[in-house]
Amino acid sequence: QLQLAESGGGLVQTGGSLRLSCAASGDTLHDYAIGWFRQVPGKEREGVSCINIRDDTTYTVESVRDRFAISRDLAKNMVHLKIDGLNPEDTGVYYCAALPHPGYVCWLHEDEYVRWGQGTQVTVSS
Repeated sequence: QLQLAESGGGLVQTGGSLRLSCAASGDTLHDYAIGWFRQVPGKEREGVSCINIRDDTTYTVESVRDRFAISRDLAKNMVHLKIDGLNPEDTGVYYCAALPHPGYVCWLHEDEYVRWGQGTQVTVSS
């Protein structure tokens, strides 16, 4: 059974960068899309980016598209989310999740994601 584990979060200053990682175990990612979601304090959890592992197609929401970059590492069965230009509004818990049998371009409908990691905390100081 597929399991996901996030890492790479931490405390950074405004303007800094982080690379979050999502490591998969128990199954290969070839038949999934991996999405990144975040829970910002006081707001509902939102999807920010996803990648179709087989086709290497991606989708990132417009609000962060210039700063967030998602990528896959097939050899390591991992997905990364690079975040540049961090600001305090990015503070929150970041989760990766798996969407089985995605379309050519993935989507961020949270209810359709079946496996979730436990999240990694990102804190951006001003």
